[in-house]
Amino acid sequence: MTSVQRVCVLGATGSIGGNTLDVLSRHPGRFEVFALTAGTRWESLHQLCVQWRPRFAVMSCATGAASLRSALQACGIQTDVLCGEEALVQVASHPDVDVVMGAIVGAAGLPPCLAAAKAGKRLLLANKEALVVGGALFMAAVAEGGATLLPIDSEHSAIFQCLPERPEDWAQRIDHIVLTASGGPFRQRDPATFSSITPEEACAHPNWVMGRKISVDSATMMNKALEVIEARWLFNLAPRQIRVVLHPQSIVHSMVVCRDRSVLAQLGTPDMRVPIAYGLSWPERMESGADLLDLTKTGSLTFEAPCSQRYPGLALAWEALEGVAGSTCVLNAANEVAVEAFLSRRIRFDQIHAVNADTLANCVPEADVAHSLEALLALDARARRAAADVVAGLT
Repeated sequence: MTSVQRVCVLGATGSIGGNTLDVLSRHPGRFEVFALTAGTRWESLHQLCVQWRPRFAVMSCATGAASLRSALQACGIQTDVLCGEEALVQVASHPDVDVVMGAIVGAAGLPPCLAAAKAGKRLLLANKEALVVGGALFMAAVAEGGATLLPIDSEHSAIFQCLPERPEDWAQRIDHIVLTASGGPFRQRDPATFSSITPEEACAHPNWVMGRKISVDSATMMNKALEVIEARWLFNLAPRQIRVVLHPQSIVHSMVVCRDRSVLAQLGTPDMRVPIAYGLSWPERMESGADLLDLTKTGSLTFEAPCSQRYPGLALAWEALEGVAGSTCVLNAANEVAVEAFLSRRIRFDQIHAVNADTLANCVPEADVAHSLEALLALDARARRAAADVVAGLT
C-alpha cells in the first residue's frame, strides 16, 4: 500500500481500538483516521477526537453524542458527530474509507462489519461475534462485496499467517488447526472454589490486557469456544478440524497441522499490536511497537489439554456448530447476558455455564434464520430474553 489509507475504527475506546491507534501513530504518513466510534464513553472519544481530528465520530446513544458534539464545538474541532446503529453502518461503508477495524464487542458489531464487508473494504475483524452470530451471512457478504477479510484475534491471525496465500489451497493442505489458550487466571485453581470467584479476580488476566467482558470469557474459556466457531467460518473448516490446547505462556499463538504432519506455528510476545499491524500492512509487514521475542529468556513452553471440569463451556462450541443453524447466535447472546450478570454480581462465576447451556438447549432457532440479518438479530434478542429468564431463576 503506497497511498494514504483512511481508517475507520469501530470501538475506538476499547483495548483493541487503543492498540490500533497506537500502531497508526507509528506510521503517520501511511494512514489517516477517518472515523472513530464508541459506546457510551464520550469523554474518552472526545480525547481521541482532539488528538486525531477524524471526519466522523459516532456514539451509540443520542445523549453521549450531544455531549461529545458540544465538547468538540467548544474546542473548535469540526468533527461531524453522529449516533446510533445506522451511523455505524454509514461510516463503516463510507466510500472514502479504505480500512475498517471492527473492534466493537458483542453482537452490536455485526451490522457495521457486515456493511463494511458488503462495501468491499479491507476489514480487520477483531469482533469475533460477527462470525459467531452470522457466519454464513457474513462470509457471503465478504465474497459478494469483494472485501479483504483479515483476522485480528491473535489466534486467528496466527493461523492466517501459517496458511498458504491462496485460500483455494487450504483444504488440500490442512489436516487440522490448533488454537492455543492461556487458560486464564484459574488454570490451576480448584474448581470446587469457583463459586467464590469475584469479578475482580476474573478480570485479572495473567498475560493479556483486555476489557472486562473478554477477560471473563478468558477465565471461563468461552472466548476460546467463540474462537472455535470463528475459525470454522474464517478458514472453511469442519468442526472436527479445530482443536484447542492450553499454552499458559502465550508465546505460540496457534498452529496449523498439515496433511504431511508438519506443524506450522506463529510465535511472538503477547501484544495485540502485532496482529493489528499485520492486518493493516498485509501482505507487507511493518513496525508494530511490540517487544522482540527473545526465546533465550522465555523459559519453558508448555502445553496441556483443557480440563472439562474447569472449562465446561468450551464443549458448547462444537455442540452449537453441530446444532441447528443459528445455534451459535444463541450461545453468544446467552454468554453476553451471563457475563453481564456475573460482572454485576447477580450470579456466581460457576453459574455462567448454566446460563449458557440452558439457553442453548431451550432456545431453538427457526429454519433459515441464518440467512437474514433481521432474523438473526431477532433470534439474538429472543436468546437474550431466554438467558435473562435463566439468570432470574438463579438469583
